[in-house]
Amino acid sequence: MFDFLVFIGRFQPFHVGHLRVLKQALAQSAQVIVLIGSAKQARNTRNPFTVAERAQMILGSLTPDEAARVHCQPLHDCLYNDAMWVKNVQEAVQHVVAKHGTSTARIGLIGHQKDHSSYYLRLFPQWQSVDVDNHQSLSATPLRDNYLLGQMPNTDLLPIGTQQFLRDFMHHEQYQHLASEAAFIAQYKQAWSVAPYTPTFVTVDAIVVQSGHILLVERKARPGKGLFALPGGFVDQQETLINACIRELREETRLKVPEPVLHGSLKGQRVFDDPYRSARGRTITHAFMFDLKPDSVLPKVKGGDDAKAAFWLPLSALQPEQLFEDHFDIIRAMTGIY
Repeated sequence: MFDFLVFIGRFQPFHVGHLRVLKQALAQSAQVIVLIGSAKQARNTRNPFTVAERAQMILGSLTPDEAARVHCQPLHDCLYNDAMWVKNVQEAVQHVVAKHGTSTARIGLIGHQKDHSSYYLRLFPQWQSVDVDNHQSLSATPLRDNYLLGQMPNTDLLPIGTQQFLRDFMHHEQYQHLASEAAFIAQYKQAWSVAPYTPTFVTVDAIVVQSGHILLVERKARPGKGLFALPGGFVDQQETLINACIRELREETRLKVPEPVLHGSLKGQRVFDDPYRSARGRTITHAFMFDLKPDSVLPKVKGGDDAKAAFWLPLSALQPEQLFEDHFDIIRAMTGIY
């Protein structure tokens, strides 16, 4: 018998397979810590629900006695830094244990080996691993996709708390925005359906930093309409990556910095290739960081092309839930400030 079992997931949405694991955890442990991943992200078609909304689905699917033994905690993704993610998990667990347990509490990690994304079960050798079967090979992805395209999932696959939440959420403005985004992405993918192979897209992104500020744009069109983003875009057939990055940077921000100065300010570059980083499909981006010489006056910028606006934002004001796709993670990895 465990004092605490830890259950990690995104629960987008919480389905009966998740509930089965949670019930097994409750049967084997005095208390259960549910770490809800993808916390503090902008709503998008892969992460449509907030931590609070997913906690509502989870706790609303349990009896009052069961819910009293379950502790839901937010877990931030660290797409390109496993060590930081492991640290976040450890800190979230210790936060709950410190409040509800003792220093000698027996802790375990419960889950199932779904696919390569379940490798995290091997990252915590200090906790005993409890492996469970994947109930009916359920995946939240088709449930979520169908829901955002207007089809309520089969209620046999959803616990009562999730059913109630999804029905109510369909009447909210946020659902309408996500449904429009899902329809756009479905149409986008349909345009590539006749390709002989599933396409892989190549993009570039510019991280421009000066005097404690970063240059961002507000997206004008879907996907991610209204979100903040790094200047960037797709690579043309006849250009190098760095030339594509500078072209996109100028088109979207009208940055008044000579090209030789940009080349001289280049401090690093890196590939970002999380398979799920873009809802449009497999998209590998090459990020270039430009660290401009400090100045008391920031260069003038103006939104253009795909950008509704361009602006300088203090690095201290960055909020992950305002940023498009994995751009917060890219900024964090390239600048090292988080």
